[in-house]
Amino acid sequence: MAQVVLENIYKSFPLRQGEQEKKAKNVAESVSPEASSSTSNSVLRRINLTVEDGEFMVLVGPSGCGKSTLLRSIAGLEVLTAGNIWIGDRLVNDLPPKDRDIAMVFQNYALYPHLTVYDNLAFGLRRSQTEEGTGKKEEGRGKSEEGRAKKEERRRKSEEKTETETEKSSRVQAEVIQKKLEEVINYLASNTVNNDRIYTLGEDFLVGATRKLPPGLRYLSEREKAVGERVRAVAQLLQIEPLLNRLPKQLSGGQKQRVALGRAMARNPAVFLMDEPLSNLDAKLRAETRSQIVQLQRQLGTTTIYVTHDQTEAMTMGDRIAIMNAGQLQQVAQPLELYNKPANLFVAEFIGSPPMNFFPVQFTAPLLISHPQFRFTLPDIWAKNLQKYDGRGLILGIRPEHLSIHPPATKNLSVQVEIVEALGHETYLRVCLTDAPAVRMQVRVPPERSIRVGEELWLAITHDKIHLFDPDTELAIFPR
Repeated sequence: MAQVVLENIYKSFPLRQGEQEKKAKNVAESVSPEASSSTSNSVLRRINLTVEDGEFMVLVGPSGCGKSTLLRSIAGLEVLTAGNIWIGDRLVNDLPPKDRDIAMVFQNYALYPHLTVYDNLAFGLRRSQTEEGTGKKEEGRGKSEEGRAKKEERRRKSEEKTETETEKSSRVQAEVIQKKLEEVINYLASNTVNNDRIYTLGEDFLVGATRKLPPGLRYLSEREKAVGERVRAVAQLLQIEPLLNRLPKQLSGGQKQRVALGRAMARNPAVFLMDEPLSNLDAKLRAETRSQIVQLQRQLGTTTIYVTHDQTEAMTMGDRIAIMNAGQLQQVAQPLELYNKPANLFVAEFIGSPPMNFFPVQFTAPLLISHPQFRFTLPDIWAKNLQKYDGRGLILGIRPEHLSIHPPATKNLSVQVEIVEALGHETYLRVCLTDAPAVRMQVRVPPERSIRVGEELWLAITHDKIHLFDPDTELAIFPR
């Protein structure tokens, strides 16, 4: 477990020639001091974010906002243009992904199709233990050996173009065994005999050579026994013990997702990174797996950064939510704070289903809100912060559940029903203003109220639930 700190993160990708010319024209016409280079496309700008130790942080935003790029940058799969990434007390900008002590769950599961569930879960453990036991490989053995290695690599790549998948799998297994043998021979030929080292290499060879044999005939080293204990503990936690001997093609979507989660959990990393892991599941399974992920994260207490475009997932899973748009953070807060106090127009529209309704209105001091269809007086708590907006236009926002059916009145809206969506436990209406059919809005009403398409209604606004925004900056205006 560790804290993750992002300091002033920037990420740009180079543009193709035609895109460069188009952007150069836009930059030349721009008067903004932050106009970006005409040779690159900036996808992340001024990202400053701290994810606390053990926190479940959700990155949410529309497609193309940069959330997956930010996650890949934390993982080390993308190189930053500028900024720093800290995991715990380590600056990891220049560390490869394997040295960052992170585990990533991808959108498409990324399971090894030729390995069983057991071996998929054990893969990362075996690699990490092998690296710890054997240390780094020695660099080079003379120019002649280097030349032979390069020739062999070119020959192998040439043969791979024509060989079948079965042949390739057999060849890979044979090469692994041959490599183990060569490592033992080279070590004995060039080093003083070290019994512990020879024993470790011999164990690794026997474990790999007997792995495909029936359980009673396999050789299990102490390290392999430790791997097995960890795999079974994770499988029990995820309730996939009966699946350990299956191949990925024999699993359902939900089972594959649990295996992918298990592979990340098995390594017990400092940070989990999850990139839209539920997007391939159906609605029912997505809801079940969502609750399982939250429960597991609370059990393990591992710092988690979760990327999604689904604001329902974000609201139900995250301790805090970071909302992104156009490569920048818009607001970072707890779910209910985002819902009740959105920082700007984008957050207000993005969070909530159905989304918030908006109207252009005129404000007159001290507290009068006017619109061609209605007018009303605001509560007194707005008086101080709205003084400077006297005589100016504002944007009024109101959520669908804060509109209700009432008798005609000057403070209410006259609307006509265009669509009725009866969901059983509630009903959604899509309506338009009677005198302005182009202005549409959504309303949530109780299910027992029978409403027909084409019916005319009067809607009352709950005055203490309204939101106001500055039309120039799109920033929220809050009451005192």
